[in-house]
Amino acid sequence: MKTISLVFLSFLLSIFSFAQDVTGKWNGALKVQGIELRLVFNVKQTESGFSATMDSPDQGAFGIPATSTSFENGTLKIAITNANIKYEGTLGDDNIIIGVFNQAGQSFPMNLSREEIEKAVSKRPQEPTKPFPYRSEDVIFENKQAEILLAGTLTLPEQTGVFPAVVLISGSGPQNRDEELMGHKPFLVLSDYLTKNGIAVLRFDDRGTAASTGDFGAATSVDFATDVASAVQYLQSRPEIDKSKIGLIGHSEGGLIAPMVAGNSDDIDFIVLLAGTGIRGDKLLLAQQALIGEAAGMSPNQLAENELISKKAFEIILKEQGEEEMKGEIRNYMTQVFRNIPAGNIPGGMSEEEFVTAQVGQMTSPWMQYFVKYDPAPALEKVSCPVLAINGEKDLQVPPKENLEAIKAALAKGGNTNVTTMELPGLNHLFQEAKTGAPSEYSEIEQTFSPKAMEVVLEWIKERVK
Repeated sequence: MKTISLVFLSFLLSIFSFAQDVTGKWNGALKVQGIELRLVFNVKQTESGFSATMDSPDQGAFGIPATSTSFENGTLKIAITNANIKYEGTLGDDNIIIGVFNQAGQSFPMNLSREEIEKAVSKRPQEPTKPFPYRSEDVIFENKQAEILLAGTLTLPEQTGVFPAVVLISGSGPQNRDEELMGHKPFLVLSDYLTKNGIAVLRFDDRGTAASTGDFGAATSVDFATDVASAVQYLQSRPEIDKSKIGLIGHSEGGLIAPMVAGNSDDIDFIVLLAGTGIRGDKLLLAQQALIGEAAGMSPNQLAENELISKKAFEIILKEQGEEEMKGEIRNYMTQVFRNIPAGNIPGGMSEEEFVTAQVGQMTSPWMQYFVKYDPAPALEKVSCPVLAINGEKDLQVPPKENLEAIKAALAKGGNTNVTTMELPGLNHLFQEAKTGAPSEYSEIEQTFSPKAMEVVLEWIKERVK
């Protein structure tokens, strides 16, 4: 009888082990602000346990190595330390892993299965489809100063001749040539509209993004300005382009970069600032944080507390001190902040070390340090070409009134009188017709770019390139 029991137990264990096999491909989808982002974990058995890599097919990222992988008592744990990512889930009898994805303190439910997930298709009626009624050419040009290659798309009107042209400059964060975000492709829609109306358009992948080479994470707005200058040089090499009618259109941070380039070049004939910034970076981020927090329903006390924490962090960055001293001071301050967070409010169950490391990494990145300190006014004062600056009335990321006023004042101080500023009613930061302007709305709105806003841009450019 004992022998039979032991055999039966071994049989059960073998079945249980088979059912609990965690190796192979696991598919999941994060749903954030209405956007579905597919993720894939590839788990392998090793001599010492398990290893894993992560794919993010919708972002074009594959084979991201996990720092640690474990599977014990039916629970899978995967960590990718340099991206502040953790996943933990439990494998059930139905071969589904029920779990939670954490990144930088934010938690999202995400279940995993063996079945591949098809990409969800959003309704975006403005996106053009081939065949286009104009010429579209994939191009590569060099930024010799940075020793990188930038990949993009040049669209040209169908007819022969020479044409006025613009370079599109994307906002903050790694963006592809379509400035793809929240399920929208604003630059694809804008370039399509302008090219149909006789304007050649060059849009390109940010350095280190999609098909462009370089290191995005180590770059600041100054580096991106050299990429834009290289794009202008490329346009000047093309026989289809009227070299006396080349302009820049910058969105958000791109509206900060355009004046940098135009103020130092005689080759720029006009610039368009779409939600461009006119105030120093720390002031902009504080205003943005307050407006978005209020729209998200935060209480006055929470808003005040967040402002106090951010102000103190920005003050440390703004101080004249060495890099290591600054990082040490930020680390000490964020340690203090963590210890004052009520236990129930600790983001994503992060440990003190995880929280502090994530905050120090974000606050002291080259881009953040530069952006916090940067005042757009001096660059704007050097711009002598015609300028159009427009903002959406419901923009919560670049508040329209203070930024348009600051842009106008800086240009006037530099003696530029060929300036048009407009606050467009009902539009958000992406120039969509919006209800509240909150970022959570971006993906829910079918419209990618307000036709009224595009018409304002086109008519203004046509007046400049007659």
